[in-house]
Amino acid sequence: MKILFLIPVFALSACEAMMAPATTPAPGATPASAPGAQPIQTLDPTPPPPPPAAATTVDEFDTTTEEDKAEALQIDTPASAELGTTLVTLGSPADPGIWLKTPLVSSLTPGRVTYRDNEANMELRPSGGAAGSGSEMSLPAMGLLEIPLTEIAEVTVFER
Repeated sequence: MKILFLIPVFALSACEAMMAPATTPAPGATPASAPGAQPIQTLDPTPPPPPPAAATTVDEFDTTTEEDKAEALQIDTPASAELGTTLVTLGSPADPGIWLKTPLVSSLTPGRVTYRDNEANMELRPSGGAAGSGSEMSLPAMGLLEIPLTEIAEVTVFER
């Protein structure tokens, strides 16, 4: 009878040996800012640099220049077509630039995104997700649109 109580203990102890610590990167994974990491495709001819590997604060992760932010907020032409609405969350803060990864586009596209009374020009990147699967937005883009970083926000997306 006592042996029956020991079987779950032995079974669960084997599971622990298979689990990797949470801080260990997946085999073959390369940090975004590591030397040799594949550059992210972008429409920006002078993209901002990736954040430092030791970045921990919003200001350290946001490497976008003030000029790029001002350009994103300069709305001087009307958007050409509304692509739809999507729910957005914060994307990888290690990916620099002002962008939205969304299933609403199938290729890199210049676009505009509105949230409440705010709007900004940004790069629309294909997410590869299914329609309605939601989108991810860069840290600087969320700041420009004044979206709280922990919010799931509904935005309207336009092609420029």
